[in-house]
Amino acid sequence: MGGAPVSGSAAVSVRGLSFMYPAARKSPALLALSGVSFDAEKGTSLGLLGPNGSGKSTLFKILATAAYPASGSVFILGRDAVRERNAVRRSLGVVFQHPSLDLKLTVSENIRFQGRLYGLSGSALSKAVAVAVERFGLASCAGSAAETLSGGMRRRVELAKALLHGPEILILDEPTTGLDPVARREFWRHLQGLRSERSLTILTTTHLMDEAEALDRLAILDRGQMIALGAPAELKAAVSGDVLSIESSEPPKLQALMLDRLGIKSRLIDGILRVEQPGAHKLFPQIVESFPELAQAVHFSKPSLEDVFIAKTGRRFEIKKGAGAAA
Repeated sequence: MGGAPVSGSAAVSVRGLSFMYPAARKSPALLALSGVSFDAEKGTSLGLLGPNGSGKSTLFKILATAAYPASGSVFILGRDAVRERNAVRRSLGVVFQHPSLDLKLTVSENIRFQGRLYGLSGSALSKAVAVAVERFGLASCAGSAAETLSGGMRRRVELAKALLHGPEILILDEPTTGLDPVARREFWRHLQGLRSERSLTILTTTHLMDEAEALDRLAILDRGQMIALGAPAELKAAVSGDVLSIESSEPPKLQALMLDRLGIKSRLIDGILRVEQPGAHKLFPQIVESFPELAQAVHFSKPSLEDVFIAKTGRRFEIKKGAGAAA
């Protein structure tokens, strides 16, 4: 670690961050992060977006002070996240991907135990627990064992625990994993309300495009490198025009014919031809009429975050099951 934070207004400043998992008996060393740099401004939300294996969960561990980087620097509220990790931890609220509740304890007991870990006790702890229970709509189940709660309610308890000590920065790792769409929306509604109320800085890993769309800025990761950084609208605007996706029984043949007869350039991505240019929708009838046997289906869309990923990598954004430690 070394250097100093670059932006005075940044709550989190990351520069040249790299991390490598050492070789194991049956696997070689794995470079999980390589030269990652970004700032997260105070009171904003930033998403670490990427498929499994992109390095986003490794980055989460470093930001949460649970892992040391191989090189580079991380400053949180102006403090070095390695040299001053104890002070940094007091400014952080952390929600892990996997639940951290004791299912046999009640909701209030889980929250109270978290408070004790941060040095709260007596009336101050009781007041903090009461406020958290009320703020997160947990009053009706405060005396119930955590194992009786739905997935959405358990996530609320996790959030209440993470924010009990009043941190300025909240870091979350795939926080809505396993939740249904209604519970996911409810979880994010709570988060957005808290951000407005407390000027909370939020960093979250995600592979869900709809969650990413709602964030202020995104750092898109792939194979350990940051391939794009900016507001969702800015990133999509950088894609060259509208998108036509063309399904064909013979994609290479259709690609060659489209270029030869119509002058239409396309890219072949995972068996699908993609045409990206302004006014691409106007090409729809030409393609269908010129190649009725080869063009089996044509889909039109405005640029999406997945299109940003495809433009940068030449691959679709895929979530691979059973990904390893570099997720």
